[in-house]
This record gives sequence, C-alpha cells and structure tokens, in this order.
Amino acid sequence: MAPTESRKAGRMKILGVNALFHDPSAALVVDGVTIAAAEEERFSRRKHGHRPVPFAAWELPEQAIRWCLAEAGLSAEDLDAVAYSYDPALARPADAMGLDDPWDGLRQTYAAHAPTFLADLLPGLDPAAVRFVPHHVAHAASTALASPYVSHGSDVLVLDGRGECNSHLAGRYDEHGSLTTFHAQELPHSLGLLYEDLTEHLGFLRSSDEYKVMALASYGKPRFIDELTERIRLTGQGGFLTEKVDWRSLAPRLAPGAEWTQDHADLAASVQLRLEEVLVELAQRLRSQTGGSHLTLAGGVALNCVANTELVENSGYEDIWVQPAAGDAGTALGAALQVAADGGDRLVPMPGAALGRGWSDEEIEAALCTARIGYERPDDLAATVAETLAGDGIVAWFQGRSEFGPRALGHRSLLAHPGRPENLERLNDVKGREQFRPVAPMVLAERAADIFERGPLPSPYMLFVHDVTAEWHALIPAVTHVDGTARIQTVDAVDEPLLARMLSEFEARTGLPVVVNTSLNTAGRPMVDSPRDALECFGSSPIDLLAIGPFVVRRSGAFS
Repeated sequence: MAPTESRKAGRMKILGVNALFHDPSAALVVDGVTIAAAEEERFSRRKHGHRPVPFAAWELPEQAIRWCLAEAGLSAEDLDAVAYSYDPALARPADAMGLDDPWDGLRQTYAAHAPTFLADLLPGLDPAAVRFVPHHVAHAASTALASPYVSHGSDVLVLDGRGECNSHLAGRYDEHGSLTTFHAQELPHSLGLLYEDLTEHLGFLRSSDEYKVMALASYGKPRFIDELTERIRLTGQGGFLTEKVDWRSLAPRLAPGAEWTQDHADLAASVQLRLEEVLVELAQRLRSQTGGSHLTLAGGVALNCVANTELVENSGYEDIWVQPAAGDAGTALGAALQVAADGGDRLVPMPGAALGRGWSDEEIEAALCTARIGYERPDDLAATVAETLAGDGIVAWFQGRSEFGPRALGHRSLLAHPGRPENLERLNDVKGREQFRPVAPMVLAERAADIFERGPLPSPYMLFVHDVTAEWHALIPAVTHVDGTARIQTVDAVDEPLLARMLSEFEARTGLPVVVNTSLNTAGRPMVDSPRDALECFGSSPIDLLAIGPFVVRRSGAFS
C-alpha cells in the first residue's frame, strides 16, 4: 500500500482486528493514541465471541469494528490501515508443526482472505489497506507499546497457546517502537497448549477456563513436580520443550461438572509450579541478554496472576507491566499500535482499561423508563451504595466505559461486604460458579500496603496476587483465598474518583477500606456491557441494588 500523506506525517488512523482464534475484538488508534477497544462478545452476548475452531475463523468482530469507528466518528474511507493480528505467510501446515489440527488449513485460508472479508464488511475500504501483523508481534506490541515505558523502551515476553508457528516471543522494544526478537519457541512446544490440555483433563472448557485451574491449584500440593520437570524443560537457548504428559497416570480424567479430588488439585498445583519456574527462568535469561529493568508481558499465559507475582519476586526486573487484555483480544490493539509505530506515529501509554462502550445519563434513564422499572437518583450515589454494602447487600455497579479484557475493574462489577465469610459462597451461587473459585478485593490505593504484602503496588488491573497480612485474614475472609492470597485491584481517587469515594464511605461505616469485586455477569455469559444487559442481569439474579450511572434500582421497589 502506497503511503498516504497522513502516514508520511506520522498521523495515522488505524483499526486493529483480532478474529482468527478466540476472543475476536477490534481497537482504534488515532495519531498514536488508543481511542477505543472492545471484544465482540460484549455485543453478541456469546462468551469469547466464538470457539477457537477453524470453522469459526471466518467470523469477524463486526459489531466491535463498527462501534470503534462510530466512537471516533470515522468511516472506512478515513482509515490509513487495518491491522490484522495474524500473518498467514508465516504459517506452516499443522502436521508439519506436530499439531493435531486437521482443519487448520481452513483457518489459514480464511486468514489469507481477510482483506476481502474486511472490505466486504466496510464499504469503501481498499483491501490493500489491510496489513498482516504476526500474532506474537501483535501480542508484544499490545503490552510494550501500550505500557508506561513506551517512550524509552522495555523488554517483552509473550507466551500463549499458539500463533502462526510459535508459542513464545522474547525480545526488546526500543524507544522508537522497533522490536528486536531474541527467541521464539517453535510449535508444538507450548506452555499455553499444555495448560489448555490440563484444563480439559480436569473437566473444564479449554481456551476458556484456564483461570479455574489456577484457582484449583491453591488447594493442592505440587507432589507431581518431578514428573513434570522431566516433561517440561528449558533448552538453555532461550526456549523450552513441552513433551506430551500422560495426565491419566497422575489423576483420573474428570467429566465436566464432576467433583474434583485431592489428586486433581495436586496435579493443578504441580503444573502451576512448573509453569512459574519456567517463566522465571525465561525472564531471567531475557534480562541477562538486554540488561533491561522493565519487563512487559502479554499472551494468555500473562493472565496467570500467580505466575506474574513470581516474576516480580524472582525475575530481577525492577518493574513489570501486564497488558490488561493480555489474551488474544489484546492483539487487535497490539496490531494497530505496531502499524502506528512502523508508520512513525509517536505512541502514548494506554489511558487505562476503560476503553469500551459508555452511556450518558440521559441514555441510561431512557433505558430505565423503557424497562418500566422503579428507580431513583440519590443525592450521594457513593454513600447510598456504601450503605447497602455495609448492610450486607449485593450491589451491581455499572459506571462509565466498560473494561477491555477479562477483569472487572469497577466499571461492570458485582460488589459485596468482604467481612462476611459466607459472601464467597453467596456470590458464587449468584453467579452460578464453582465454590472453589475466589472473589477479589478492590482497595483504596493509599491503604493497600497496610493490608497486602509481597505483590507489586499499585495494582490497578488485578493481574498479580498479594499475600493478605495475618491481622487482616479474619477481617476480610470473603476475599482471602485458601492459600492466604488475594488478587487485588487498587483504586486511586485521581483515576476513579466515584469508586474511591464509595470505598471511603464504606470504610467510614465498617472500618474496612475494601469491598468484594467480581465481574458483573453470571456463569457462561459475557460481562455486562449495556444498560439492557445490566437490567437483565439484575432482574434474573438476587442482587439487592443496581447502581447504574447516577441512578439506583432497588430490588425491594423494582418488582412491587
């Protein structure tokens, strides 16, 4: 594609698209600034957008794409480029890579024809404007080029299930947005695919429920670590080998929904420990090559917050930043950022995770009127919510733009009192989740160090675990996991003034600067995104109060 005048000037409008595997998404970068990013599941209401099978690879994130353009008031003709987070020219046949995926060729065909599919979706788009960005480069850019370190460069580590022909990238971005790759592990060796295999063996949904394995690991002991160390090894050249594991020899296969045993928990703990060990060694080797002080992480494995904390403790890096949308959804943003950097745009750090849809007060009130549901506009929303929480009510919190990525960060959240141990079971019942799964705390940033230790602070994106100090175990039992840890979100009043004031009001009533925070959804459904989604969730779940924009809906008055 011939460079346009805007590209020559380093001022580009770039749409990023992720579609091929899972979590299809779109993102928009204009003049180096991240304007919008959203996952298709938030529009289609289909968890993860589609399953990661070749037959679904043709599906584009159509609604997310249209919203991103509308959010910026752009049309297809305004775009300088569309960045697609996969390069079919780098792919090889699945059997040549040692993968059992006989229909993978169909996936590659769809990827090769993506420019035509996108031009059909967006009238006025020249197919030649579509740029293929290698999958792991898109992951790497999503973190290094969105991080606080973008202006002076950072090391980058990417690990996931698979890309075109690799499962890992270790490299460094310089201050100009140029990537030097030191190592890329070829398939079939993959820490992400290994973890997916275990997920399926334990009766969970692969490429979806890996976080459940991480939670289950806390209930076990790593007594199979010797067997796994034999099968999962470092090469000494910056890569690793993952040989086939006979999971049945370690613990019986579980059917979906079946009760797990101690053997299953011990197996999860063993794989989790080996994953942490390998990640630490990979990071240490990268640092020895670069001498860098800042590490950025992306890829599905980077959503493993337990492993992330081990990296903070033992990798030797001064600071570690993880892309909040570290999974494949984030590659839409990364692809756009990489094309922007290549085009000469000066990139600025990602402004936060609240990159999705938002609604005005007028639009929210119109939705409430359409639903013919009783509502009120309190003088002090933060105090009203805090009062309900202090009285042990469950609150659905819908404020501002929705989050990009899998974590609820105080925009689409379900809140509860952390001092009641029964609230863990209660929330898992509300959401229809397994009872071994923890819920997380959000905490005032200035109070976090009094309550949590070991993990990095601040921690605004809920991507690390922290030890709960001994004196606080009994005070916040609902958010203290069985191993004494918590996956926290720190709340800064500068960034989140309403949320911080609600926490302050709750502390004034209870003495606790912490509330339970879990995602506003029920099992198997995407996180709530629109006012309609919020009302449907509220109407079908035993939630006491819905705080939506400046309004509240009380269960006691909504259905009388």
